[in-house]
Amino acid sequence: MKKSFIYGVSVSGENFTDRVEETRRLAMDFENGVNVILISPRRMGKTSLVKKVQSQINNPKIKVVYMDIYDCRSEYDFYNKFATIILKETSGKMELFLENVKQFLTRISPKISFSPDPNMDYSVSLGITSKDYSPEEILNLPEQIASKIGIHIVVCIDEFQQIGEWSDSLTVQKRMRSVWQHQQNTSYCLFGSKKHLLTNLFQSKRMPFYHFGDTIYLKPISTIDWIPFICDKFAEKGKNISEEFVKKICKTVDNHSSYVQQLAWNIMVNTDKEVTEEIFEQSVSELLAQSSPLFIQQIQGLTTYQMNLIRCLCQGIHTDFTSKAVLETYQLGSKSNISRLKKTLVEKEIIETEGEFVTLSDPVFATWFKKEYM
Repeated sequence: MKKSFIYGVSVSGENFTDRVEETRRLAMDFENGVNVILISPRRMGKTSLVKKVQSQINNPKIKVVYMDIYDCRSEYDFYNKFATIILKETSGKMELFLENVKQFLTRISPKISFSPDPNMDYSVSLGITSKDYSPEEILNLPEQIASKIGIHIVVCIDEFQQIGEWSDSLTVQKRMRSVWQHQQNTSYCLFGSKKHLLTNLFQSKRMPFYHFGDTIYLKPISTIDWIPFICDKFAEKGKNISEEFVKKICKTVDNHSSYVQQLAWNIMVNTDKEVTEEIFEQSVSELLAQSSPLFIQQIQGLTTYQMNLIRCLCQGIHTDFTSKAVLETYQLGSKSNISRLKKTLVEKEIIETEGEFVTLSDPVFATWFKKEYM
């Protein structure tokens, strides 16, 4: 089914818009074996960008492998997924996969499961433990395979911030860096959905992955690029949206990629022929209602001080929180309380900090909060 607007999942094909410069740069990094770090707010299109570039690489000597490690709760959870996907993606057919397991992981016996659907892929459980292989052996697996078959492998790891949640995470990170930095036939693209955790992993001088590769910051897609994309989608359905309404969509959600598509979809559903102000406002209200359960969950358990800091930000105050006027007006407590408030709200992904400048992470959350609590 052809969808006009896609949000909440990665997009591809004609639903992917702009990112021309980022696509070019990422493709060059992949083709030249440069490690990459992708950083941006949530739902800004990192996964979509990586998969777009993956689909465009047509050099048979380059194999781009994508994996999502969100469900990896421990170091060896990761090693099992890492080894399984590397072997499957570089093998293709099950027969070759089994041959490669025998060649590169001789000390294990994989369990193969088949789907009754002949069109479905096979699934594998390697069951690697620390008794079978050391971390360094598994981390070096793509380099072994790449060297053996004469290709360059690009390993793209989504939700990479998960490694920060594992036991003895710093030691794990040191292992990864120490092995990966010496590989000649393998490069890595590391990214995820929690900006503050990724920033700590990659931009702190005390962390192992500091200066690991080319860092690409994904900025919002410009309104100029959204205008033809959205107008064309409406035209395909025999409907009309003016450039002014597209600009209002972008302004309402601060050009946040996922929200732009979600609000545009709401408007398209509500439009018969021509978008009107009434339709626009109705669609914004629907967007707030659709997002409300998540936002309610986010603020559950917040203290009065934390809620007051959010109110402060909604009023356009982004710095000087320790000034007497701000502390008293918004009842934020003592000066020493400010750093604790910011730390908690950053961890809850409600705010972002850039030096002393603080903003709300989610533009729709800001609109919803003003409506419900101010």
